[in-house]
Parts: sequence; C-alpha cells; structure tokens
Amino acid sequence: MSDMPEEQHDPAQDEAAAERPLFAAPPIGEQERMVEAILFASAEPVTVAELAARMPHGCDPAEALVHLQKRYQGRGVQLLRVGDAWALRTAPDLGFLMSQERVETRKLSRAAIETLAIIAYHQPVTRAEIEEIRGVAVSRGTIDQLIELEWIRFGRRRMTPGRPVTYLVTREFLDHFGLESARDLPGLAELRAAGLLDNRPPPGDGPALGDTSGEDDDPDAQPPRGQNELFDD
Repeated sequence: MSDMPEEQHDPAQDEAAAERPLFAAPPIGEQERMVEAILFASAEPVTVAELAARMPHGCDPAEALVHLQKRYQGRGVQLLRVGDAWALRTAPDLGFLMSQERVETRKLSRAAIETLAIIAYHQPVTRAEIEEIRGVAVSRGTIDQLIELEWIRFGRRRMTPGRPVTYLVTREFLDHFGLESARDLPGLAELRAAGLLDNRPPPGDGPALGDTSGEDDDPDAQPPRGQNELFDD
C-alpha cells in the first residue's frame, strides 16, 4: 500500500478567509446611489470616511464619488469638493435663480422723523439749528440714516464761524411723499385739521409752518422760528 502525500496547510489562506466579507459589496452603480442619497440629505459637506462609515462593508465611496461627479457634469446640480469633503451644490451659473428680492420696510425712529421734518420745513438748516429747534442733541447716526435713505443731502456751508454745513431735502424725498416742492408741505392749519397737532396757537410771531418764501433767493437765511411745538419731547 503506497503512502499518500499529506496536504500542506497554508496559514495565509486562513487569514484571507477570515478577512473575506460574508456578503459581497454592492455594484458600483448601487454605491453611487448610496453616496448620492447621503449627500442629498446632508446639509453639510461629507467626507469619504463618513461615507464609508455609513455604507455597507466593502464599498469604495471614493470610486463612487468619481463616477458620480462625471454623471453630474453639465447638470443644474454639481458634485463639488469642499476641502476634504464633498457636497451637492447648485451650478454656479444658475445661482441667480436662487436669489429672491424682497422689499423690507424700515421704520424711522422718532428722532429721525423729527430731524427730517425740521430739515424739510427749515432748509437749509445746520445741525446746531436742528438741535436748537428739537431741544436735544442730534446723533450722527440719525443724520447718516437719512442720508443713506437719500432723503436729505448736504447744502452749502454757512458763511459763519466754523463754516457749518447745511442740510436740504432731496428730490427722492419729494418723490416719495408725492410733493412737487418743499412749498407743498402741509402748514400748521392742515396738520391741526388732521389731528397731528394740539389746537393751540404757535408761539411767537414767526412765519407759518411751510412758509418757505425767499429760500431760493437767500439760501443762507436763518431758518424760521416758532415751530418748536412740532418737535416737543
């Protein structure tokens, strides 16, 4: 009876068998769908390591990303690399479709309304004169806000010590309130009739509110007095 050679056992084969997954990895096309679903549902870019942790064992998310990026070329949505992560983003040339214009109503403060009214009725008027009429200081922010709205502008400087700048209302201000000129601003009687003023006589004997006669002829004339009741604190 002849001796049969004994079969040699290779330990390396045991290690390979132990590392072999119990289930085969999904096809690359299915892996692309998995990557696409994860990226679509994520608000933040996702790294390859994070994709691998979510996908079945044996998947290659890096390879799936390469295929997926080619598939999205020329589409409205593109697969972009953001640092060491990946994200689905709108194509740059279509970004204008995502913008939305909205009109936001900005409410003026009481200080801004009073300052604007003083400038409208007493123009050209300096900041010191505005403060004298209001009885309180005018903050730089109030003036800046009205200039930003393009409702007031700088006028000529006064030929007085310090050469203070004056302020005037703009064409945009007149257009916004439907006025042809500052002379069309309502007077004291109209404001009282509308219930915007107390029914009391104006202090002093100064010109009536809205009387701007002579402004254009003498822009350096002192602003009329007697309108403090409009702007009491």
